[in-house]
Amino acid sequence: MMEPGIFFALWGFGWILGILGLVAIVWVIYDVLVNQKRMPDVEKVVWIIVALFLGIIGAIIYYVIVKSSHKYEEPREESPKSNEDIPVY
Repeated sequence: MMEPGIFFALWGFGWILGILGLVAIVWVIYDVLVNQKRMPDVEKVVWIIVALFLGIIGAIIYYVIVKSSHKYEEPREESPKSNEDIPVY
């Protein structure tokens, strides 16, 4: 029989993994919909499904394949260096 201390430790560990999995899913969905402007819609749907079914593992795969290559992200605009570079309308 399992001791109560071990049971509660495993129960707490399961909760932590569940919350991390949920955060990973939300991160992938948010990044796909907001940051990946040039990604085709079909590929967006595929990544969302991968995130929903694979959780943390899907997020790791997404990071390795998409995020590390910056494949679909639009280049960021550089901030003005001085006040003279700011356009006035």
